[in-house]
Amino acid sequence: MNKDVSEYNEAAELLKTLAHPMRLCIVKGLLEKGECNVTYMTNCLECPQSTISQHLQKLRSAKIIEGRRNGLEIYYSVCNDKVAEIVKILF
Repeated sequence: MNKDVSEYNEAAELLKTLAHPMRLCIVKGLLEKGECNVTYMTNCLECPQSTISQHLQKLRSAKIIEGRRNGLEIYYSVCNDKVAEIVKILF
């Protein structure tokens, strides 16, 4: 065992962010599709745009996803390899 809990804190925060069903669904969908915008997610998940945006902000803050601007739209994709592996194991 390692007394330095800093690496465990980082892993725990990552898991906490993923622990919401909607965020898990968004990450899984992004891994399957590659990238997509909020409009696409709103239509697929039948959820308000504001709710999707809140979840995207949490995922972005945790450095799980990143956005690429194309005109007025932002296309999101998963940028964390650890998260990609976790989601693949779960599903």
